[in-house]
Amino acid sequence: MSWTRGPSVMSPRRVFSCAFLALACAHARAQGNSDALTQQVRAVFERAQNAVVKIEAEDDHGKLSGTGFFVDPTGTLYTCYSVGGESHDIIISHGNMKYPATRLAADPRSGIAILKVEARTPFLPAGKSKELGVASMIMTIGYPMDMPITPNFGCVGGWNIKFLDRYFATAHIRANVPVQRGEGGAPLLNMNGEAVGVLICSLENGSGAFALPIEAAEKVRSDFMRFGEVRPGWLGIKFAEAEKPFDGSSVQVDDFVKNAPAEKYGLQRGDILLRVGDAKITSPDDVLNAAFYLTAGDEVPITIARNGEKIELKVQPAEHPEMAHATAALPMPPGIPLRMNR
Repeated sequence: MSWTRGPSVMSPRRVFSCAFLALACAHARAQGNSDALTQQVRAVFERAQNAVVKIEAEDDHGKLSGTGFFVDPTGTLYTCYSVGGESHDIIISHGNMKYPATRLAADPRSGIAILKVEARTPFLPAGKSKELGVASMIMTIGYPMDMPITPNFGCVGGWNIKFLDRYFATAHIRANVPVQRGEGGAPLLNMNGEAVGVLICSLENGSGAFALPIEAAEKVRSDFMRFGEVRPGWLGIKFAEAEKPFDGSSVQVDDFVKNAPAEKYGLQRGDILLRVGDAKITSPDDVLNAAFYLTAGDEVPITIARNGEKIELKVQPAEHPEMAHATAALPMPPGIPLRMNR
């Protein structure tokens, strides 16, 4: 006897059961991922919150408040310039303790202020902001309005050196994290609980914020520790777009400002910039970004292309002749301040 097997037909009930099972499995996986992310965010918050403080002070417009965070065990902390840069009678609330704070440095160019309290403190370790890509998960911890310490969670929207036709001093992290007044100066954290930025200003309606990369804040602190002031370097180069890009760069030296250090140390018109220090150059924005990390008087290697060949020069940036240590005359970073005036 032979058997002929026809096409398999699944009953409607079984089809529904299989579809329901698949949907249930997908939901369980999604729920599991959601639970894991929740636990990770909660763990970072619980680990980092003790290093975050509320700042209250006064300025010419009255009382104000914001957020800051400790960056070493001796009571040094970062906040934004709009909170700690020109204010006085600064009080730091840390848990149940209140401390008067001293301003060590204030840099309107970058938008941060460095304060100090006389106490042993917990602190946030510094991470590497350059490891953040678009859609990297991030979070903040701050003191919005008159509310208790609060976490927020989101992702990196991008890196920007320009906002609303104005330029930042260096590229900022655009954080797609909801923020409110009072959170200016809060830390931007990666998911390891490391500080990768400082909240400087917000986008419209508090839908997001710009954060100064932690390396830029550390550059300001390093200058202060070495010189007692912020000392940005200056090269004095004018740029044009190269007709023939070289190694990915189209940034050509077009001219020099009078007495420019770059010309003094061997750069020539027509040179194509490939690297300034550790920063690879592909566009004029890259030069602006790299220039922020230069320090007047410190030698920096600059790689150029000249006549089709790569050349490395050692250049010593100078202090900008129009600055003369008057950093307070520089414009504030673009954006909406995150401090809270009462």
